[in-house]
Amino acid sequence: MALQIFCGKGFDTQKAERFFKERRISYQKIDTLKYGISRRELESVASAVGLDHLCDRDSKAFRENVIAYTQDRERILDGLLEHPALLRLPIVRAGRIATVGYAPDIWETWIRNGQI
Repeated sequence: MALQIFCGKGFDTQKAERFFKERRISYQKIDTLKYGISRRELESVASAVGLDHLCDRDSKAFRENVIAYTQDRERILDGLLEHPALLRLPIVRAGRIATVGYAPDIWETWIRNGQI
């Protein structure tokens, strides 16, 4: 299963990359702030983790964006696609399973279960 890390420039991204490098697990790194994320990929991750977990609600950029004040799923997805800086990163995805943020315990489970 191909592993993808959608990332930005944060410390959690560096820790996630180190986690997989130390275990010699290959991955595709996608700079989300530079290249964005496709709607299909975003919907897949939202299905796995929940739309609410995708939003970086602690960031100033999120609080200043209209999606912070809506419950409309399509508007939130559109806002995240238009402004990838509003995403909580890193997003680690292997097929239909995904995590948001630094989640080594979950990744260890994936490895033990042969999911990656």
